[in-house]
Amino acid sequence: MPKSNIPVLKNPKPKKNTSRKVAALLIVLFIVLLSVLFFRSSLSKISDIQFRGSTYSTNEELLKQSGIQIGENFFGTSAGTIIKRISKIPSIQSVTVDKRFPGTVEITVKEYPPVAYELSKEGKLTAYLSNGSKVLVKQGTSLEKPMLSGWEKDQVNLLKLCSTLGKMPDDLTSDFSEILPSPTLSFADRIKLYTRSGFEVLTTISLLPEKAEYLNDIIETQQPGLITMLEADTYVPFVDPSQAEDGENGTTHE
Repeated sequence: MPKSNIPVLKNPKPKKNTSRKVAALLIVLFIVLLSVLFFRSSLSKISDIQFRGSTYSTNEELLKQSGIQIGENFFGTSAGTIIKRISKIPSIQSVTVDKRFPGTVEITVKEYPPVAYELSKEGKLTAYLSNGSKVLVKQGTSLEKPMLSGWEKDQVNLLKLCSTLGKMPDDLTSDFSEILPSPTLSFADRIKLYTRSGFEVLTTISLLPEKAEYLNDIIETQQPGLITMLEADTYVPFVDPSQAEDGENGTTHE
């Protein structure tokens, strides 16, 4: 008896799980909706901007330079962008930005240290910082750095002097009272320096760091005088010690 041809039934393909797709789509829509609501809410806005460490720039100046404002999108401006903007202020050496959710931006600046002061013809007191920038000084500031005089025509060496003073420890410069340019053909960066203890010093900006310790030794052990610290070091007292001693021991007769 002949075999009947029975057709082979194919396995049915699994139907796509449309319910999963719908669920995934709903989740995406829900996330989008939450995102829209979040970025429209106060939680996504800057609510507090704090500045720390500034002496020469006001909070208003720093705020303007930062380019951000209260009420703006918290995520709209990166910390790196804020740092680049504020770093353009000449007196600022470094900037750190701490963004704390929700809404707080803390900006801390480190300014270049003052190395000298100058009194203008108008009577305004300004400070020179270690990078050579110049800033106005508030009234009542303690002047613990030397005064500068006569540097209007020698800006190149003035910048060099500011950089040099900025690298020297305070204990080596604390006695400096006034610094003036005193260039010669042989020493273009020669300076004349007066100390609070009554000494007059001739040296160069280049030699000042290595000569400063020797200078302090003389100041601590000798009477006021003229100190020359160039290729050779010399010290000449203003008053001959023997004459000073004779004057102290002298008597007056009627």
